[in-house]
Amino acid sequence: MRILLIHANYLKYKVRDKTRIAEDIPKEMMKGSFKESLVVFTAIEKEDETNPEAIIKNAIEEIKKVFNKVNADKIVIYPYAHLSSSLSSPEMAKKILKEMEASLKSEGFNVSRAPFGWYKAFEISCKGHPLSELSRTIKTEPKTKELAEKELESKWFIIDKGKLINPKDFEFKNKNFKSLVDYELGSLESKGGEPPHVKLMKEKKLADYEPSADVGHLRWYPKGRLIRDLLADYVYMLVTAEGAMPVETPIMYDLGDEAIRVHAEKFGERQYRMKNKKELMLRYACCFGAFRILSDSFLTWKNLPARVYELSTYSFRLEKKGEVVGLKRLRGFTMPDLHTVCRDIGQALEEFEKQVEICLKTSEDFEVEYEVIFRATEDFYSNYKDWIHAIVDKIDKPTLLELLPERKHYWIAKMDFAAIDYLGRPIENPTVQIDVESGERFNITFLEEDGTDKNPIILHCSPTGSIERVICSLLEKTAIEMGERPPMLPVWLSPTQVRIIPVAERHIDYSMEIAEKMRDNIRVDVDDRTESVGKKIRDAAKEWIPYVIVIGDKEVEGSKLSVNIRKTSEKKTLNLEDFILMVKNEIEGMPFRPLTLPMRISERINF
Repeated sequence: MRILLIHANYLKYKVRDKTRIAEDIPKEMMKGSFKESLVVFTAIEKEDETNPEAIIKNAIEEIKKVFNKVNADKIVIYPYAHLSSSLSSPEMAKKILKEMEASLKSEGFNVSRAPFGWYKAFEISCKGHPLSELSRTIKTEPKTKELAEKELESKWFIIDKGKLINPKDFEFKNKNFKSLVDYELGSLESKGGEPPHVKLMKEKKLADYEPSADVGHLRWYPKGRLIRDLLADYVYMLVTAEGAMPVETPIMYDLGDEAIRVHAEKFGERQYRMKNKKELMLRYACCFGAFRILSDSFLTWKNLPARVYELSTYSFRLEKKGEVVGLKRLRGFTMPDLHTVCRDIGQALEEFEKQVEICLKTSEDFEVEYEVIFRATEDFYSNYKDWIHAIVDKIDKPTLLELLPERKHYWIAKMDFAAIDYLGRPIENPTVQIDVESGERFNITFLEEDGTDKNPIILHCSPTGSIERVICSLLEKTAIEMGERPPMLPVWLSPTQVRIIPVAERHIDYSMEIAEKMRDNIRVDVDDRTESVGKKIRDAAKEWIPYVIVIGDKEVEGSKLSVNIRKTSEKKTLNLEDFILMVKNEIEGMPFRPLTLPMRISERINF
């Protein structure tokens, strides 16, 4: 049995059509609406038929355990065949689902069940805390003591100024850090509503949902595409400066390859899969292709550390429909993925430190504040406690520490960075991870100095997190700061950096002449529409344009420009050369691409 447990604000469903295997249902099961529920999406598998009683018992124990942790009001069992490709007979599935419902009710739980074998429209709102989405594979065998020990809960601490502090005893001075801690510990109160960036991405003509695609896939307009490209250029510059070698790999992989299959299973059921002659999956990260390149390469200790980088356009994760939202959670997304092959743990720790520095630089360059979590096994913390604390000291802010009793994943340690959105929820951004499994699994080897072949340690690093989530973070930051300062993107990311506004038609030629002198290094446009100057200035403000120059008779006749600076709300009078120099200094060291729309506003399409 495969189950996906979602702690939901609400679930609504309505039956549409009956399949040939549908159960007969009373009228009240034709639709359902449930609040504050633990929704258990369930697929009954062929092997469950060998011992249905054990499957029911083990499934109920798992459901009860999660239910008690999340403090839901109700349990909803929802048949969902898409979780498995090896389904039981319909009759056995109906029997198990009904007995699960009856057994939970007999123990006093408030339980409902959605009908089996019907096409249903449904809508779900996931609460979004760490325990709100859990996938489980239920087996007929009872859990061994060894397995039970592996499922021991993590221990949580806050590292601050070299001390380990219980989160309950910590004096929070930063509300964003408190939001992060509450979220990770499952105590963050859920705030309803759509995050502001969804409205902003549409309003600013950056991106929108694509109705003709699967949910969680976006269409990008020219301004949004330009920002994406600039961010891609930025990460490319960042990683190649550190010696990374760019590669490109396929988006689709054969699950018949054991290493691919085992690595894919680490991610659970949230994968796009398809069958032709082979069972295939769409990648959810660049690991698969990067590891296959490395396994086919001849490496020696002299080559290490070796870094390969890919920008995945796209990676895919089959998120639940009700969880997909704006730029924060998508089914198709763009992920910068850096993999570093290291000779040993010492080299891995050195590289880890460097990559943490890169992640912190992105915070500075995006002007977005990150909160930080360090996750590690207890053994790793015990062995490298001083090193961990030294890294946290460099970050110079309280850091949440999660200690796992044993290694559950391919990594033994990782550092995650998160911006906090308008609703107080984390946006997962950069990450650095120490992987001790994949070298052996994918048969990646290097020739050691003594002539022996060894498996390396591999670092996974996304210096920014997905490109979409970077834009999400930037937009959420503007929503948070809306009452304090004029909202805007960093100047180097602004689709238009300078707008020139001619007062009258006779000033257009001079405005175009000035724009031509800027356009090689600055994205500049000219609002030549037959609108009032006031409206043109208001429109420039709505587009968050950093610099606005108004051209009238005085500017045409003289050599000075009247410049409105959005960031400081200042007005300055500058000559053209000084203004160009000021803008160049503002964007120095950042990638540049030219304007991707017509320079004259009057010639633009209204997307």
